[in-house]
Amino acid sequence: MKKTYIVYAKRTPMGKIGGQLSDVRVDDLLAHVLKDLKSTLSFDPLLIDDVIIGCANQAGEDNRNLARMASVLADFPFEVPGTTLNRLCGSSLDAVMDAHARISSGLNDCVVVGGAESMTRAPYALSKGSQAFGRDSKLYDTTFGWRFTNPEMEKRMPLLGMGETAEEVAQEYKISRERQDEFAYLSHKKAIAAQESGAFSNEILPLTLKTKKSEITLTNDEGPRADTSPEVLAKLKPVFRSGGTVTAGNSSPMNDGASAMLIVSEEFLKKHQLAPLARITGAAVRGVHPNVMGIGPVSAVEKLSSLTGIKAQSFDAIELNEAFAAQALACIDQLKLDPTRVNANGGAIALGHPLGCSGTRILTTLVHRMQKDPNLKTGLASMCIGVGQGIAVSVERC
Repeated sequence: MKKTYIVYAKRTPMGKIGGQLSDVRVDDLLAHVLKDLKSTLSFDPLLIDDVIIGCANQAGEDNRNLARMASVLADFPFEVPGTTLNRLCGSSLDAVMDAHARISSGLNDCVVVGGAESMTRAPYALSKGSQAFGRDSKLYDTTFGWRFTNPEMEKRMPLLGMGETAEEVAQEYKISRERQDEFAYLSHKKAIAAQESGAFSNEILPLTLKTKKSEITLTNDEGPRADTSPEVLAKLKPVFRSGGTVTAGNSSPMNDGASAMLIVSEEFLKKHQLAPLARITGAAVRGVHPNVMGIGPVSAVEKLSSLTGIKAQSFDAIELNEAFAAQALACIDQLKLDPTRVNANGGAIALGHPLGCSGTRILTTLVHRMQKDPNLKTGLASMCIGVGQGIAVSVERC
């Protein structure tokens, strides 16, 4: 098995839905990162074996193979192919897993991976009528959640929305409203501290936008709130279930963003004298019941541990995607993780969760955390996935 290394990891600032990135097409957003990646290459880009990109929506400007469109926009040679994966929230981390497997097996030596999502620009979709001149067409908002549902699925289980699945997890694992709000508050607090200290400076690629009157350069994520507090969060009403505990404040928002990485074999690394950020040591994915999808990281990390022999509790640094505070806390509890090692710079509740982008976003944050602190030898990136899955990738400091 060949060793695999991450040698590039960058992302755009994250934008709120309808916010600072709302005028940017998702293929342009991804192309912005890919252009920067290409500019750093010390070798002929024709040596790139593939571009593998994660995207959850693929219903609008991200349709028709986003990986190929964005790499063409980034002026990659036409000979470099591209493919787009959809494992919903885990899409770009799945791209990492795919590249790791290809390189480990000897199929590839140099693969670009990443993910992108514009939840702002996700279109509406209108179904066709059941017959000519029918009046039963339905309109769906493709931004998030179920659409074009199969009646056979509903016979098997209630098709809960993501927020309702968080309520299920909160109830089953006894995660209180107070703990959820405290967790959300700390996510914002850590993210603000990270912004002020420049902790994200090596991972965020500034993005300049032209307005009618001038230009503006974005360098920070739009989501973190310095004005929030446990008291403010406690006043918010549950939005998914009457008498529930999951609110807009202790859930991740909807966002826009893109991220990308370059993964290479050890032979390629040495031949082209590349500087590694981290070595990938393992990856795993598992399924759980869709109605408790938020607990997915537990099964994925347990499988990863069985493959690598590395216990969840032994990782020095952990990035656990915060789809909801309820599910993140349940995963921390079940895996017996040290909370001080998890999301040291804040998580998706503050920074944002642009679906297909988030996997390589959290892994990018992880490897840069490890680069800055020599005491962080091993790292874990994991996330839950809609319709009941979990994914995990482990890395070590070089």
